[in-house]
Amino acid sequence: MPEAKRPKTFKGAVVSGKLPKTRVVQVDRFVKMAKYGKYLKRSKRFKAHDENNEYKLGDRVIIQETRPLSKEKRWRIIAKI
Repeated sequence: MPEAKRPKTFKGAVVSGKLPKTRVVQVDRFVKMAKYGKYLKRSKRFKAHDENNEYKLGDRVIIQETRPLSKEKRWRIIAKI
């Protein structure tokens, strides 16, 4: 029987708060190029649930994977850093 995986968590910054009960969180990561060994910055945006609209633009937050809450929302904000 396979082991149960924990939900994924990422750290990122709130870049948009225009949607009700939703924040757009940008997660940055560095990827190493195999050929040259140079690091490149890659970023991705996630729509995350914010029930009480407490997180504002620029806040550093931790998001966690959850069940689908809407068409594009699969994450929720669990803490402010």
